[in-house]
Amino acid sequence: MKKQLFIISIFSSLIVNSQSINLEEFASGLTNPVEITNANDSRLFVVQQDGMIKILQPNGAINATNFLNISTKILYGGERGLLGLAFHPQYSTNGYFFVYYNNTAGNIIVARYNVSTTDPNLADPNSEKILMNIPKPFSNHNGGSIHFAPDGKLWIITGDGGSGGDPNNNAQNKNVLLGKMLRIDVDATGPYNIPADNPFAGATVDGADEVWAYGLRNAWKFSFDLNTGNAWIADVGQGAIEEINKIPITQPGLNYGWRCYEGNTAYNTTVGCPNSSTMTFPIAVYDHSGGKCSITGGYVYRGTQYPSLQGKYFFADYCSTQIGILNPDNSIVWTSPYSGNNFSTFGQNSQKELYVAAVNSGKIFKITTGTLGTQETNQFATIKIYPNPASKEVFVNGIKDKNVTAEIISAEGRKVLETGLITEGQRIDISKIPTGVYFINVKSGNLKSFSQKLVIE
Repeated sequence: MKKQLFIISIFSSLIVNSQSINLEEFASGLTNPVEITNANDSRLFVVQQDGMIKILQPNGAINATNFLNISTKILYGGERGLLGLAFHPQYSTNGYFFVYYNNTAGNIIVARYNVSTTDPNLADPNSEKILMNIPKPFSNHNGGSIHFAPDGKLWIITGDGGSGGDPNNNAQNKNVLLGKMLRIDVDATGPYNIPADNPFAGATVDGADEVWAYGLRNAWKFSFDLNTGNAWIADVGQGAIEEINKIPITQPGLNYGWRCYEGNTAYNTTVGCPNSSTMTFPIAVYDHSGGKCSITGGYVYRGTQYPSLQGKYFFADYCSTQIGILNPDNSIVWTSPYSGNNFSTFGQNSQKELYVAAVNSGKIFKITTGTLGTQETNQFATIKIYPNPASKEVFVNGIKDKNVTAEIISAEGRKVLETGLITEGQRIDISKIPTGVYFINVKSGNLKSFSQKLVIE
């Protein structure tokens, strides 16, 4: 298979030397790929939105026969279709896997299938067991990401039901399964069991038994980072702010704020909104500048081939065709636009190496690292922000670019200050910001950025 290699420079927010990631073309010829996962072996499984699941061999070759084809059972188009796939932790012995799709009525379906007893590259299409059937009032906001946690429970992301602005306030209604992170026990004789430690389990507690967390709009992909015991949720914004949430897998009942808040900004707080102090706000946000419009969630890199990527969360913006990298300090750096590829999903192989798919080109790329050419330089390498710690003001030196702005973000992800255009040596007034630990992000019009921790006394 002919492979293409694309080198996209990124600019580290904490290290003055620039680094790079490579996107190596791994497979092509797919139709609307929306999920990549593995069954703890050498194969990759790719979910196509049209209702088919393909198997990719270690060299990128696509099996001629579908692993599963349920195209006649789904409603395909727009945001609907076959959206999620998860293999049971004991898949090698029980052969169970689970899918998430919109049926022909538009409802959300979570169903279990079996692999063929005679061919590991084929599923049994007649083995479907429907676990959940959730009606939806509108066609959009379907969520669709499903994963098993280390305790064997299945976690399921649902969208808020659709339209715009969550008109039914589903995300804040704990008794509705839309706009939620659900958690169920699939090792049951019936459709599923309710884990006893779910936060709203039981008749005496207000809320649906299946709900683990709520206040989500249309989370497009989540993943587990078992090194830190967190789930990472990328939630698509209404029209201005995209957000990244981190959810401890041992902490139930968190409220992520939608529709009361879009990211960390008030959106509609008129009805049904608890005090903001009870909500969990994103650890990172970004706006729609530079053609950005919709976040695609990914993974924290935990592979072994590329140590420089270790601990960084990879995600993308669908419209700007950029890959974003969230550093351990929650600062974001962006690649240059990767035109012609709207990134729809990330995935891991069994060794936790990362892949990314483009829904429009039908291609899958492996994420690797490389060395920048000598002509690639970091125009923010000379930036200096001082004093630090600071009390009333900070100054920015080393600006060599035009159209530079700055913002200060709290440790909780709230934007507490945003400047207009700044110039070399400019004073930034921080006298009205409470004491604490923040991040100051310096951004230029050519999409480069620099971030540094800032202590305000």
